[in-house]
Order: sequence, then C-alpha cells, then structure tokens
Amino acid sequence: MDTAGAADPSMPPNPLTHLSLPDRSEMQLQSEADRRSLPGTWTRSSPEHTTILRGGVRRCLQQQCEQTVRIVHAKVAQKSYGNEKRFFCPPPCVYLSGPGWRVKPGQDQAHQAGETGPTVCGYIGLDSASGSAAETQKLNFEQQPDSREFGCAKTLYISDADKRKHFRLVLRLVLRGGRELGTFHSRLIKVISKPSQKKQSLKNTDLCISSGSKVSLFNRLRSQTVSTRYLSVEDGAFVASARQWAAFTLHLADGHSSQGDFPPREGYVRYGSLVQLVCTLTGTTLPPMIIRKVAKQCALLDVDEPISQLHKCALQFPGSPPGGGGTYLCLATEKVVQFQASPCPKEANRALLNDSSCWTIIGTESVEFSFSTSLACTLEPVTPVPLISTLELSGGGDVATLELHGENFHAGLKVWFGDVEAETMYRSPRSLVCVVPDVAAFCSDWRWLRAPITIPVSLVRSDGLFYPSAFSFTYTPEYSARPGHTGVPEPATDADALLESIHQEFTRTNFHLFIQT
Repeated sequence: MDTAGAADPSMPPNPLTHLSLPDRSEMQLQSEADRRSLPGTWTRSSPEHTTILRGGVRRCLQQQCEQTVRIVHAKVAQKSYGNEKRFFCPPPCVYLSGPGWRVKPGQDQAHQAGETGPTVCGYIGLDSASGSAAETQKLNFEQQPDSREFGCAKTLYISDADKRKHFRLVLRLVLRGGRELGTFHSRLIKVISKPSQKKQSLKNTDLCISSGSKVSLFNRLRSQTVSTRYLSVEDGAFVASARQWAAFTLHLADGHSSQGDFPPREGYVRYGSLVQLVCTLTGTTLPPMIIRKVAKQCALLDVDEPISQLHKCALQFPGSPPGGGGTYLCLATEKVVQFQASPCPKEANRALLNDSSCWTIIGTESVEFSFSTSLACTLEPVTPVPLISTLELSGGGDVATLELHGENFHAGLKVWFGDVEAETMYRSPRSLVCVVPDVAAFCSDWRWLRAPITIPVSLVRSDGLFYPSAFSFTYTPEYSARPGHTGVPEPATDADALLESIHQEFTRTNFHLFIQT
C-alpha cells in the first residue's frame, strides 16, 4: 500500500494512487484492518441527520455566508510599573468580516431597515491566571470602507503585580439581544520589562525578528502616547495613521531582484540588511531599503547586529551619494515622505536624523476564526472554533485517510468534503482523522473523468454549525491509454465482461489525491 508523508500547507504532498480492488470481500477486509489499526472510534452521523446537514452545508458553500473574527496584536508587551500605565503598542485590534454578519441567525435574509447599528458587541482583556474576572475594555465596532467592522483596544496594559512571562488576550462577543456568541483567544504574548539595550545574540532568539515574519512600525514623539503614528496603507498609499496600524511582512531583499520578487532568504534580520516591507492586507510594497539602528537620534551606519523587539530603527533608501547622510523614510503629519539626513560632524559612521524618521519596530501576530451561524439552529456559543494548520495523507488501495492537524478539535466535529460527510475519528484536541470519500461521491461518470476535481474541506459540529477552512482536496486523474485503444470500453456481452471492463478502465485511470490550501 502506498503512503504519503507529512503535508506542508503550501506544497502538495507526494501523490497517492487510489486504485480499486477486484474483490469486494478483499476490499472489506482491508478496510476493517486499516480502521482497527487506528486508535479511537470512527463515527458518522445518522442518515437522517446527514441529509438535513447536507442541505445546510451545500447552502453555506453556495452562499458564502461565513463570519470571520480576526485578532491582531503585538508579539511582546512592555510591563507597567507603579502608577504608570504602559498601554500596549500597537493596540490590539479586532476585525469582523464576511457576509454572514449581515444575515440573521437561522434565516436567509438580511437585517431589516429598522435595525441599525452594530449587530455584535465586544469585550477584550487579558486572560486571568488566577481564574478571577480580569478587567476588560469594551470595543466599539465601526464599519470600514471595505465593509469590515473594526474595533481597537487602546487602554490595555499589564501591571507589575502580574508576574506572568506570557499571557493571551480574551475576546468575548455578544450578539444584539444578549446571546453569547463565543470567547476567542489571541496568540501567546511575551512580557518584557523594557526593550533590550544589549547587543543581541543569535544564541537567544526570543526577541530577534526573522525574515518573512510580520512586523509593525510606529513613531512616537517625545514618548507621548497621543503623538503615536503607525505606518499603514490607505487607498494604495503609505500613510502615518493615528488610529489604525497595519502589519507588514519583513523580507530580506536581494538588490538584484525586481520589485515584488522575493528570492527565498531565511534567517534573522540584521542592521545594515536590505529589506522590503509588504502590507499583509493589500500587498502594497515599499521599495527595498536598508534598515539602520538608531541611537540618540543618529542612524548607526556600521552596526550589523540582529534586530530586536521594540528597537528604534531607521529605513534608508539605497543609492545615497558618498559623503551624504542618506535619505530616510519619514512622516509629515499623516503623510509618509523622504528625509535628507546630514552626516554627523563628530563621527563618520553616523547620520543625523529628525524625530519623524525614527521608527520603533515590533513583531505582530494574528489569528482568524471562521464559522457560519446563519444556517444552524443552536443557541450554544460557536467557540471553541477549530483551526486547521496542516493536512497529512496516508493509506492507499481502497482506503485513504486524511489526518487534520490543528487546535480546538473535539469529538462533536465531523470532516466534510464539499457536501459529503466523511467517516471521522477524534484523536485529540490537535488531531482528527477521516476516511477520504471515493471520487464517485462527487462525479457519477468518474470512470471517464479526465479533469481534476477540487473539493473544499470543512468541519461541521453536531448541531449543524459550519466551520469553513482554507484547505481543499483535489482528485486528479492520470489516464494512460493502451496503444491503439480509444479509451472507451467495448460493450460487454455479459455481467462478467462488464465488471472486467470497468475494472480495467479504473486501473488505467489512476486517481492521485492532492492537498491544496
């Protein structure tokens, strides 16, 4: 039996040939043996329940009625001391997107004209280490030009009485009318006392920033919170926003590559490196720039140590004339402009900057939760929302199994391929295994299929709650006709000849199963 190794979500695994077996009794024995070899219990909904769920899943796939909750935040948070409150910077933000927010639960219609204002209310705070109720901040959601709802928590902080080294943010969403939608958790956030002033070493990479990671840049004049401006993108242009920040993918750039073309360069970003910033939401890019360390409002031109969280830095445009201070990325109120620095008269390896060209860099994280309540008849919260990270294909012959790796899995979940429920086994909160449905479930004329079939993979809770995913599964035929054969079996004269012709055709048409995201 052929097997497939671990699957990377960005690349398809090695193909697995899915062939039929000529003898049904042999098929059944092999299926039972494969299933006994896996721990846990295989489950499937009753035929009546599956019929009801199938109609709802089909409507969810056709109408695209999902709802998405996205939490974005910094990777580290600076602790407050005494009466001083160091608010998290950039502030944690919540985005609600998807057409499902405009559909009434249980109904296929939009809110009536008389129902104005946000349909959901949010409260965000730190998770409590002691189990007691932690202080929360109410989020006031406002609609963005791209139809997303946006809420920002500007006054969250962690006090010195909290001795934890890591924590999570907890978001509680409540629908209009008071029904609890669910509780959502952010990624883990590391607590630091202050930005490290020591030279960073790659022996301790906790605070280093790697190529390909997400970062945010902000400028703060004279350490005043009210003067903070965040590098962002609006209408395709870079701006310095006082109310909204953007996450950028930080690439180690190649001076010989064209704009937007990033050769695979791994490793931690060091000062003096040529880097390129790409907005994670819009794809808008800045030209390649040299990142410099900043000390006492000077760009240090001879420093090549690794960049650290909450360090002050400057972004220099390459190609500066010899003897000059160089041109740097700078803000002017809400605009992003260029600043011409002057060489330091006392030290040759320094350039004098102004306040507006000194940026603070920090790593960011985000987590997305997608679900659809519009077709589910339930009053239960949607959380915990299962998150799929990778898929792993294994098995062969008659039975191929797909293992889903992720988090927040539970025994009440079933894996669905399109509108077909797969027999599912719960292994742990991080693992679900299912039997891959036969291609015949999606195409009645599968024997003559010559084009790939791509099927979305999703999860459905026992009460009908639908959880879409970014993953899909592709059945790809490989047809290799015998010389002189037209590919169409001749009419069979009896049942045995018909079965033999079907088996030969299936054997010639090898279905390879691929995982795509």
